[in-house]
Amino acid sequence: MIRLAKTYIKLSDHIIEWCGSKASWLTVALVLVICYDVIMRYLFNSSSVAIYEIEWHIFALIFLLGAAYALKHNRHVRVDVLYSRMSEKVQALINLLLTLCFLMPFCWILITQGIDFVSNSFRLAESSPDPGGLPARYLIKAAIPVGFTLLLIQAISVVFQNLLILTQTGHETKAQ
Repeated sequence: MIRLAKTYIKLSDHIIEWCGSKASWLTVALVLVICYDVIMRYLFNSSSVAIYEIEWHIFALIFLLGAAYALKHNRHVRVDVLYSRMSEKVQALINLLLTLCFLMPFCWILITQGIDFVSNSFRLAESSPDPGGLPARYLIKAAIPVGFTLLLIQAISVVFQNLLILTQTGHETKAQ
């Protein structure tokens, strides 16, 4: 079981690192699109609904595809006032319980509901309601179940990592 957990951790680390590195390049794209938008708006007095929508689509992708990466690197939002003063095993227990009770069910709900949400959007050929907006809104909506699937993959890794911490003493707990 320990070997299986370490293998899963290693595989999920690889997947999340790859996706996180690709998502990080979206920040460059977002900066370029925003610069273009600002230049067009303030120098040429021209604006585009499609450019504005591209900005929030890219931002949504950064958030959705980067959340698992942030969790993997422990860069997610946490109140560290008490947590940072706790022992590694108490932290592992807290991480394990909160991941099992809140994060994983939340991911599962958003994946299952997100698939229905995307299916309905695709069936309706949903596009932007704004004149000049982007077509195929279902494409950006498809990132919702994808992002939360990545987050669930990482949440399972967090569960395994914390179980290893709680069950092993004096051994390395992270997969190499």
